[in-house]
Amino acid sequence: MATGSSGGGGLASNHDGQEAASNSAQCGAAAALSNVPPPGPTPSASPPVLGLHREPMYNWQATKSSLKERFAFLFNNELLSDVRFIVGKGRQAQRIPAHKFVLAAGSAVFDAMFNGGMATTSAEIELPDVEPAAFLALLRFLYSDEVHIGPETVMTTLYTAKKYAVPALESHCVEFLTKHLRADNAFMLLTQARLFDEPQLASLCLDTIDKSTADAINAEGFTDIDLDTLCAVLERDTLSIRENRLFGAVVRWAEAECYRQQLPLTSENKQKVLGKALPLIRFPLMTVEEFAAGPAQSGILFDREVVNLFLHFTVNPKPRVDYIDRPRCCLRGEECSINRFQQVESRWGYSGTSDRIRFNVNRRISIVGFGLYGSIHGPTDYQVNIQILESDKRITLGQNDTGFSCDGSANTFRVMFKEPVEILPNVSYTACATLKGPDSHYGTKGLKKVTQESTTGTKTTFFFFSSPGNNNGTSVEDGQIPEIIYYT
Repeated sequence: MATGSSGGGGLASNHDGQEAASNSAQCGAAAALSNVPPPGPTPSASPPVLGLHREPMYNWQATKSSLKERFAFLFNNELLSDVRFIVGKGRQAQRIPAHKFVLAAGSAVFDAMFNGGMATTSAEIELPDVEPAAFLALLRFLYSDEVHIGPETVMTTLYTAKKYAVPALESHCVEFLTKHLRADNAFMLLTQARLFDEPQLASLCLDTIDKSTADAINAEGFTDIDLDTLCAVLERDTLSIRENRLFGAVVRWAEAECYRQQLPLTSENKQKVLGKALPLIRFPLMTVEEFAAGPAQSGILFDREVVNLFLHFTVNPKPRVDYIDRPRCCLRGEECSINRFQQVESRWGYSGTSDRIRFNVNRRISIVGFGLYGSIHGPTDYQVNIQILESDKRITLGQNDTGFSCDGSANTFRVMFKEPVEILPNVSYTACATLKGPDSHYGTKGLKKVTQESTTGTKTTFFFFSSPGNNNGTSVEDGQIPEIIYYT
């Protein structure tokens, strides 16, 4: 008796390394997709022949008017069969008849198994790593082009279609999963998509997580993901959730991982299992109150890291911290920027007064940061407070106390808000930047109107006006705040 891995050479076992991970996820996948528990095994003394046709064999061809009908009749039928598969393990194993010609015509793996240089001569082939229902779904597709998949079988069918190189059936499985994708099963399906190398499904899962991050991380499947999947999510700039809530979810994952690795539930072990995921938490995006109430007391950070982060929140100049401070901009589409100056000059001084410029736009956008000029004296660090005010109501819509490093060039340097600031059309706003540092470059030959066209053809027009009152000198014609970074 031959086995599936030995009969087909290297091709038949391309996905054997996925078997353990795939099988462990099947019950969870079925539950997440349908909330119906998978049926239990049916005891059997020997592998049964599942659902074989028992129609009279004489002149059966006359009752089938098309080639498709004749091939469909032969599906799971002993008639004319020249090979049998023992599919599954132990009492769940089933004996399934097939026809080498049909299988070889539909799958390069079966073709190699039966006709290649190491072709099997055995009449029975064992496939212990394949589920009987999934194998029957594969055969039905090869014999008739019919697709029979459901919540309980889709993941095992996808595994089987991958194993035997039937991409059309793979596509049907992915399409089924996509239609059933929700926030509460997005992490489970993301794990499977990465396991089975399905980038399209993985991308859709990540989009769903971006849009409904809170619901996704609260789902049971979140704590079951592997470390690489966790890192892939934490690296994203588009998660729609406060960083302190994301940190709480990551702690839950660390606790579950400690249980999986049979480690005592200590702060040190949580830190250990998080490994490369911990630096991906963007602690600088939290408020000092959020940080004090959560991460500072968790024991997961070293004492010196806690101190440095508290200093980062409370003092100027701010010490450098080894954590990303780029905002998670829960926006879709393309990042855009406009520059309102046509020329750069030297020596703009600072005395603690804000540089300000008023503006409005013709369409709804979200501003995520400014580009500011840096020092004329070489590489330097600046402390800066940036704000956006609604001019008429004098309401602060967004601000950030932060810093930036410049290299002495006349380029602009990005300074970002912690969260996007929504800007409505035809409303007057004021952009403010209060810098602390040496003399910098500044812009001249300013434009009153700047139009930016995105790659999709969307045009956004900014109108600039000088800001009266307490101002460091910035105007439409010259000054600071040359660049506005936004999403449409």
